[in-house]
Amino acid sequence: MSAPVPDSAGVGGTAHPPSRPRAARRTARVGAPLGAGLFLAALYGLPVLALAKNRLALGEPVFAAPALGPEAHSAAALVVAAALIVRAHPSRRIALAAAALLATALVVLVVGLGGAAADLLAGRPPAARASLASGAWTVLALLGAGLAVSVRRAGLPGLGAALCAALALLLIVAWRQGVLDGLSLAVEFRARRGVMAAAIGEHLVLAAGALLLASGGAVLLSLWRRGQGLVGGGLSAVQVVPAVALLGALVVLLSGLLRAFPALRDLGIGALGTAPAILGVAAYLLLPLWRGLNRALQAPDPATLDTAAGLGLTRAQTLLRVRLPVGAPTLIGALRVASVQSIGLATLGALIGAGGLGRIVFDGMAQFAPDLILLGAIPIVALSLTAELALGRAEAAARRRRG
Repeated sequence: MSAPVPDSAGVGGTAHPPSRPRAARRTARVGAPLGAGLFLAALYGLPVLALAKNRLALGEPVFAAPALGPEAHSAAALVVAAALIVRAHPSRRIALAAAALLATALVVLVVGLGGAAADLLAGRPPAARASLASGAWTVLALLGAGLAVSVRRAGLPGLGAALCAALALLLIVAWRQGVLDGLSLAVEFRARRGVMAAAIGEHLVLAAGALLLASGGAVLLSLWRRGQGLVGGGLSAVQVVPAVALLGALVVLLSGLLRAFPALRDLGIGALGTAPAILGVAAYLLLPLWRGLNRALQAPDPATLDTAAGLGLTRAQTLLRVRLPVGAPTLIGALRVASVQSIGLATLGALIGAGGLGRIVFDGMAQFAPDLILLGAIPIVALSLTAELALGRAEAAARRRRG
């Protein structure tokens, strides 16, 4: 049998897959015009604002062309320019330039929306509201996605954090200058500025307390080596219990304990409030933390453990010098998942009097006020993304050190 003849496709007649840079450039050439087209369709085809008589009434749609005027056209031109340069030459330098153009478009668009809202409310009763509509949310989401892709393509360490900080600073300046005062979301924030600060603090306490409690619980459960199957089954069973049902069960359980042991009240434990909320959230965090800890401890291969034993390391020394350093990426990954989950689940603590940002969200739902719901939901999303990005970077750094 004769050997296969090599050809231009590859050795043995088998075609090699395109290199990653080439595939990325091809994706950029297709994705950039597509994203720009979606942006233009949303900007000019969907309402960007809704003008209502009050915070509860359905608003009348307001489109970008007559309302925003030059700001809409400027943002559209910047996005189209970014798409054209990326399609023409999708390199890292071009990705950096595209990120600058998209960031500028984002600022121009937000300022334009604030100015248009103020113009629409001029001469109207104080109860009138101008809210962001579907078109505004769509174009803002597309700009955010484009920025994320451009920053990643640029490949500069710290660029994403620096860009987020710059955009946040510009938005704060615009807020201080009153540019955004016409937007209903800004009106809700001004009315609840003190409540917002307290709610963010309460939310962080709930999330951090549950994470610490679950971390300690995962360590203790991992020590019971003979009962790992029972532990895994029990923790998996908790995951299928609805969060509201679990919180209700904890309220009932703590009520019974407080009746049996009134001294627990002196420790600040109540059937409602922070204690059952932290316990409930921690119950859901146990499974990812316990699994992550076990996988991290099992990360070293047998040869490495045999070498450690040959060097005379004790079990404690092997744990600190071998198992935890080798399993650090897995452990940080589990902590990342649990942190994001904790921030999200802490929202439900408001249902049993624990406060937090969930209180604002549920107030908005009770009042049928979408902007009030967003006022509570946006910080939750921001906190979750911050935890995800920070711990994701730590996980990547741990993998690089291990490699």
